[in-house]
Amino acid sequence: MSEPIITEGLIHKCIDFHGHWCPGLATGIRAAEYALLEFGHSSDEEIVTVAETDFCGVDAIQFLTGCTLGKGNLVIREFGKVAFSFYRRSDGKAQRIVLRPAEETDREEYRELQKKSNEGSLSEDEWTRFLELRDEHSGMILGTDLEDLFEVKEVQFPVPEYAPMKKSVLCEDCGEMVMETKARFSGGRVLCITCFDKLNPRF
Repeated sequence: MSEPIITEGLIHKCIDFHGHWCPGLATGIRAAEYALLEFGHSSDEEIVTVAETDFCGVDAIQFLTGCTLGKGNLVIREFGKVAFSFYRRSDGKAQRIVLRPAEETDREEYRELQKKSNEGSLSEDEWTRFLELRDEHSGMILGTDLEDLFEVKEVQFPVPEYAPMKKSVLCEDCGEMVMETKARFSGGRVLCITCFDKLNPRF
């Protein structure tokens, strides 16, 4: 039997990187597993991932695939969907995977306990139950076949461009440097987004 592509040791390192164990991270680990199997590990910006959510699983994508925010080959489009599009620049291969709907079972209870955990109001018994449900859901995700966990679809967008390398300009209000493609022009002055929004409130 061949060794698993993501070992138990890698999972523990991924947990250390993220800071805690949870179903979201487990889902990201499985999405990363799919990417590694189908596209390989990214050398520099060869592989690109577009994540349609900024949830915990994005950290697993960064840690395991070589697609990172800093290199610009991990792009987040906040659509609120647990969906990932993967692209390989060398041959144009592209696929999008979407998390299949799961049975609710204890998920409502878990969500309520998660909310109380975030508020710091869990009792000792509730904390024990929360950890129990968290481990149960996370383990179930790790143990599910990839084809049962994700639906494979066509990508919805072309492969993102390489990370832009543009010069910076001086904001004429705060005096800080800003990439020219992110600068704004108002009243004959070059402004960063923060200063522009202060002068031109949207609401």
